[in-house]
Amino acid sequence: MTILVTGATGNIGGQVIQHLVDRGADVRALVRDPSKANFPAGVTVAKGDFLDVDSLRAAVDGVSTLFLLNAVAPDEFTQALIALNVARSAGVERIVYLSVIHPDVYVNVPHFAGKFGVERMIEQMDFKATILRPAYFIQNDLTIKDVITGYGVYPMPVGTKGLAMIDVRDIAEIAAIELLRRERATQPLPTNRINLVGPDTLTGADIAAIWSDVLARQINYGGGDTAAFEQNLKQFMPPWMAYDMRMMGERFLTDGMLPEGGDVERLTTLLRRPLRSYRDFATETVVSA
Repeated sequence: MTILVTGATGNIGGQVIQHLVDRGADVRALVRDPSKANFPAGVTVAKGDFLDVDSLRAAVDGVSTLFLLNAVAPDEFTQALIALNVARSAGVERIVYLSVIHPDVYVNVPHFAGKFGVERMIEQMDFKATILRPAYFIQNDLTIKDVITGYGVYPMPVGTKGLAMIDVRDIAEIAAIELLRRERATQPLPTNRINLVGPDTLTGADIAAIWSDVLARQINYGGGDTAAFEQNLKQFMPPWMAYDMRMMGERFLTDGMLPEGGDVERLTTLLRRPLRSYRDFATETVVSA
């Protein structure tokens, strides 16, 4: 049978597809523009998106397992709900959904609240799903690399509670493992949730210290001013998204993004190797610059 990967041309989706192909899966990729698709041999490309219902119906036809990844957008919940309804109508029972860690805590953050709503609909619609709940993506910090190296400041409002940041490469591999576990099971497996975290829980000062070590010069933590953070983000993203990110940053400061007991050990067992660390990422980023 076939696994449909949405968000297929994104950083995570593309890596999920590669892992699935490497493990012998039959993969179909949902893309808006097939001319921009560059997938391994054997991957079937389905043109469409979540708001083009007919294209979505065609994409899920004959699919047994769905990887549901939809990007942060004003209508994110609507997109996901359409995908779930179309998938259920097509007889898809098995899903891996990329949610976010602690959506029931970050209740005032728009994209967290939207993903929590999707989780509830997955349960109410009686899908059998793995709900992946990743913490902050380490690779998000590629967008601030020039600020770190050019101004000697780590500007993200991480705070003092700490974030269990995770490498997107680990997210993609875990997603592929779960997709194959569900796809190859003789019967749909019970719904479960997995927190996706990195090996370390880091404060803003911790992260600045890592960059100081890697760059061999002083990097200071400059976060904490979420109003300034929002204004900076508005230079390269829509105002609604900058505000959403500000709300997330405020919850970083008050709550952090902390792993639960056993999370790191569970993921290490699943991957059969250690999780990638933030220090690994910083070192790779500097070496490749």
